Amino acid sequence: MAMSTEPEIRTTAGTVRGRREGGLAVFRGIPFAQPPVGPARFAAPQRVRGWDGVREAFAFGPPPPQATMAGLPPAAGGAVGDEWLTLNVWTPDPGARLPVMVWIYGGAYMFGMSADPGYDGTLLAEAGVVVVTCNYRVGMEGFAHIDGAPANRGLLDQVAALEWVQENIEAFGGDPGRVTVFGESAGAGSVAALMSMPRAAGLFQRGIAQSVPGTFFSAELAADITAVVAGELGLAATTDDLTDVAPGRLAAAGDTVTGKMRLYEERWGVVAHTPTIFSPVVDGEVLPTTPWQALADGAGREIELIVGHNRDEYRLFVAFGGLLGQVTGEQGAAALRVFAPDGGHGYRAAFPSADAGELFELVQSDWLFRMPSLHLAEAQAAGGGRVHLYELTWPAPGMGGMLGACHGLDVPLTFGVFDAGLGVGLMGDPASPQAEALSRHVRTAWTTFAATGDPGWPAYEPQRRLTQILDSEPMVTTYPEETSRRLWRDHTFAPLPRL
Repeated sequence: MAMSTEPEIRTTAGTVRGRREGGLAVFRGIPFAQPPVGPARFAAPQRVRGWDGVREAFAFGPPPPQATMAGLPPAAGGAVGDEWLTLNVWTPDPGARLPVMVWIYGGAYMFGMSADPGYDGTLLAEAGVVVVTCNYRVGMEGFAHIDGAPANRGLLDQVAALEWVQENIEAFGGDPGRVTVFGESAGAGSVAALMSMPRAAGLFQRGIAQSVPGTFFSAELAADITAVVAGELGLAATTDDLTDVAPGRLAAAGDTVTGKMRLYEERWGVVAHTPTIFSPVVDGEVLPTTPWQALADGAGREIELIVGHNRDEYRLFVAFGGLLGQVTGEQGAAALRVFAPDGGHGYRAAFPSADAGELFELVQSDWLFRMPSLHLAEAQAAGGGRVHLYELTWPAPGMGGMLGACHGLDVPLTFGVFDAGLGVGLMGDPASPQAEALSRHVRTAWTTFAATGDPGWPAYEPQRRLTQILDSEPMVTTYPEETSRRLWRDHTFAPLPRL
């Protein structure tokens, strides 16, 4: 169908006007819920109020309040204001009925925004899908465990965005019966959580989880962390005390606590050795159990899933910490003691020639992303669901090639955006033909899966463990990280406790 320069589409709340960009119609900053401020602060998302006339959907909505995450590059900015809960749509044809892909950004559950130019949906949409990217509350606003407020408000925001998709995406040329939720890092943990949440049942049919974090908190741990953050301001962790506090002050208090996590090791255990104080909370209501338990029990049986990880996940964080080639024997031993399932004896025996830096990186890659992703695949298979596993082994060409197949490298490959977001620094300038080819391969697999449920390689089965290797020459082989798989075989990714 021919599109005007500024196409208009009627949603359940009112008409929006987008822009034609190349062969696509693009709509930015569409509200899917009311601004969660004032009396609605720390509440579940409320249905957006309608408007009269035509609303311009030309610009991204403002980002949610978030951590500064010292040491990480600042995220791309958007508008200012409190209308945090907006989404964006790229569609090839508002008159069609195409598969829909809904992106959930990562950022340690502490930062992130759909306005990041690294999440531009153009190339994916040009492959014949409708792409949606959405904001959700992060940090204190979205994941702090506050007395008087529902848990996991960030996840509830994602559910609200998916409900909007069910009600409206047909008008944008999307098929509400073929919705794929995809995300990376905290976004992948969100995909896993959504597969486990009764409130998200029926809102999507497929999922792609790229580098699933293993950190899900118990209610007791989450409440204690929130109490410490509120205590930085001399307040209690209640809606009465926190509702009128400026979001920036709360985010800054969270940053302060993040900067002195090690002081709380005796209370928070392994979490005190990580850079994030927020994760989804297994509260028994919004999130009844961990994703691994839920999927093993069959919660995702009707959802087709791709899950995978990158080979050198933790190297990005080693580099940000200035530790590449600098890890001491003491630091390596401490990482094994804190993160390995047996205190590190198995790693030393299995990797006898590895130095302290290699063990430091390997055990944290396994604990934080690689083994949670593998275990999610195994849980989905055990629960009777279909799952396809991958590992990205292609090394990032940027920064002299020293980052390997690090955390986040899959994002520019997924969107084909190399000059913004995570692509800057990782992909090299200009991008190589190999990078372009691998990105096309990933985009084809993801969009084909969204359309058909088949990404082009066999389903994962615990007996054969067939895995797609994403490299300059993609191939299918038995899961390559067999040593780590065996070391973690009996580990359970349970809710992290308050000690």
